[in-house]
Amino acid sequence: MTKPTDRLMLLDTASLYFRAFFGVPDSVRAPDGTPVNAVRGLLDFITRLVEEYRPTHLCCCWDDDWRPAWRVQQIPTYKGHRVVEATATGPDVEEVPDPLQVQIPVIRDVLAAFGIAVLGHAEMEADDVIGSLASQATMPVDVVTGDRDLFQLVDDKAEVRILYTARGVGRHERVDEAWVRDKYGVDARQYADFATLRGDASDGLPGVKGVGEKTAATLLGAFTDLPGIIAAAGDPTSAMAPGPRSKIEASLDYLAVAPEVVAVRRDLDFGVVDLTLPAAPVDPGALDELAGRWGLGSSVERLAQVLPGR
Repeated sequence: MTKPTDRLMLLDTASLYFRAFFGVPDSVRAPDGTPVNAVRGLLDFITRLVEEYRPTHLCCCWDDDWRPAWRVQQIPTYKGHRVVEATATGPDVEEVPDPLQVQIPVIRDVLAAFGIAVLGHAEMEADDVIGSLASQATMPVDVVTGDRDLFQLVDDKAEVRILYTARGVGRHERVDEAWVRDKYGVDARQYADFATLRGDASDGLPGVKGVGEKTAATLLGAFTDLPGIIAAAGDPTSAMAPGPRSKIEASLDYLAVAPEVVAVRRDLDFGVVDLTLPAAPVDPGALDELAGRWGLGSSVERLAQVLPGR
């Protein structure tokens, strides 16, 4: 049963451990010399967030497939610049620095010893896991990410907000509907259409050529959503100016497929999962062994101290 004080925190885990890897000095190493800057940085991020927001439930959302084939089939350039090796039977291999790659199994082991939920879904990105958990939640939700694509989830009525870490976890911004409106000139519910029109080079999304943020916001202000914009472009009696009209008409093939790529999934079924933040580490023996082997002592101790049972 949900209590009035319950709050769910969803972590875009890869976003955070990449930030930790590049933000924490690589001189942070285990006794055997293995770099552990991403491990320690992620644990310290979680500690800070748990201490500040006191979530009762927490999930480290995972990219089981960082570049799903069903998205690539729609837009072949999707995240294409980050591919090291394309595979025929599984997810493409992402460009990840070797010193980070060796830390990811350690992260999984430490989270398991703490009892912190880690959840992914076959052929889905962490964004889709987050979108589904946030949309199906029965309590307020904080989504921790540096990815602005997830602004589409912001919903004041449902109490879903983004803790946006683009400037750092310590300087994160609380993104609600007013923040999105002030920043981009669109409603949060329009953000996926806005992103589709604008495109995003970091994800290999071309957008509508010649349409930037200002024009995208103007079009959505006038015609509400992407179907309305397309309909107006095809209607010679509409109020759409000739310039935007020609750009929309030239991009109809892209606009036919891009919304499915840009929109995060909200309907994934995970069965019965327990996302309760543990009151104390569930396997203290394993956690002690991992802390000793990898030199994680102070980071592990700080996180253990902010768990709700302490």
